[in-house]
Amino acid sequence: MNTEPSSAGPEPPSLQRIALSLQYEGSSFCGWQRQRNGRSVQAVLEDAITQLDPHRPVQTFAAGRTDAGVHAAGQVVHFDCSGPIPARKWAPALNGRLPSTIRVRESVARPLDWHACYSATYRRYRYTIHNGRRPNLFLSPWSWHRYQHKLDASRMRDALNTMLGLHDFSAFMKAGSRRAHARTTVQEVLVERQGDLLRVEIQASGFLYGMVRLLMAQLVAVGEHRLSVGAFEQRWRERRRHEVKEAAPATGLCLLRAGYAEPVFTKAGWYDCQPWFFLAESDPPPDPASTPESTGLYSERCPTRRSWRAEE
Repeated sequence: MNTEPSSAGPEPPSLQRIALSLQYEGSSFCGWQRQRNGRSVQAVLEDAITQLDPHRPVQTFAAGRTDAGVHAAGQVVHFDCSGPIPARKWAPALNGRLPSTIRVRESVARPLDWHACYSATYRRYRYTIHNGRRPNLFLSPWSWHRYQHKLDASRMRDALNTMLGLHDFSAFMKAGSRRAHARTTVQEVLVERQGDLLRVEIQASGFLYGMVRLLMAQLVAVGEHRLSVGAFEQRWRERRRHEVKEAAPATGLCLLRAGYAEPVFTKAGWYDCQPWFFLAESDPPPDPASTPESTGLYSERCPTRRSWRAEE
């Protein structure tokens, strides 16, 4: 009988892929991605994961990269681990080690060939505008206070509807992007007003670097009658990046969620996790003065929500 000890040693722990539904209040972070100079959401999250699974180097992958100050309600992140913690236990375990500005709503196991970024079929952002005359302390971390004129939601909706489909959006891409091209498919848009609050939602297959904030500044100019719907469309169709000179503040922007061909999380743990604010009283600023360039354009009003589908 062979009594020599086996040289194989103990089997390494099995690898599992964990997906997280992640929220963060972005004001105190330099964005999602790890930075040399600045506190990022990715760095804080990876440090917390390392405390729980020291068996392997931790690297997280996210569905989208948010800029400094931008919030997330349903960011999707994945990482690989080899420890004994069950997938569903990662959420409470991480929340006990994360700051109060980051929360994991749900954690689930995924196949090793699933990827938070490359498996996503869409990302959806919401931008909130406080369009009342007086500032509101409770809204300021989550919205852009635009008080000069009452925004024309119908014109803003008309302008957004021109973007549905697959197009080149170079006009809305910040310098420094590493993308090989600026084409993306805008799948759905929404503009809705409740009293002094406007929410603008854009769903697309992907977003360019700085796209939503550049776009929102142009959209507000349309809503204030400083820019016609036709001029807005002409700027992005003709890629007039030099005419897009302003970006909306980061405070109003939130990555609402990322979607996949098959459900990953429960609806309660992932869908529309940013609450829609409500004000009991309305105190709107004056209506914008009508200008010659803004009259006679797009007289047919579009529905609140518009979607794009490729022709078969």
